[in-house]
Amino acid sequence: MGHVLGDVMGFAAAVAVSPLPIIAIILILATPRGRLNGILFTIGWILGLSALGAVMLAIASPAGASAHNHPATWVGALKLALGVFLVVLGARQWHRRPKDPSQAQLPKWMSAIDRLAPVKVFALGLALAALNAKNAPLTIAAGAAIGSAGLPVGQQIASLAIFVLIATLGLLAPLGVFLLGGERAKITLGSWKEWAAQHNAAVMAVLFFVLGLKLLGDGISILVS
Repeated sequence: MGHVLGDVMGFAAAVAVSPLPIIAIILILATPRGRLNGILFTIGWILGLSALGAVMLAIASPAGASAHNHPATWVGALKLALGVFLVVLGARQWHRRPKDPSQAQLPKWMSAIDRLAPVKVFALGLALAALNAKNAPLTIAAGAAIGSAGLPVGQQIASLAIFVLIATLGLLAPLGVFLLGGERAKITLGSWKEWAAQHNAAVMAVLFFVLGLKLLGDGISILVS
């Protein structure tokens, strides 16, 4: 289990520092129902990651993700495909990053966050975790790493829970600051939002490229062994 956690830590950290969800929750916390909506958004995020990871584990176990304590061939092919996708996505992010970080623009949907009902805020957290093209591949890769290790079901669930916890730290930090920081929280969260907005593309480009190369290496190693 320790080896598996070592594999998934990088994916969990990459999901945790993904700037867009962090910006989203900071904007949500600034709304009149910030406390309720921030908690609902985080719950939706946790459920989205858990559901996607659980689906991957459900697919991996009966499909023979591990044979004789060695990842199956299809796991190697999946990691290779995810690696190629992340490297291409990272290169695209880097190419499209603004030359002047101060000119970075947030997605248009973020301008409507203050008008979202609590149910839609929950759905937004769910979607950003499970359906986002930037976070979903990382969760799928983590699920593949857990499922291909040949662990007992209990350890698979524990490994996925640890992944989800680490991947949620990026949201728990601003939520904790908001709930405990008092008036100073607005200044702190404002500076975090500004930095995340300016460096979103560059941060994700580097993360995707590094993790994509790792997955490429893992996939090739499984396929040739």
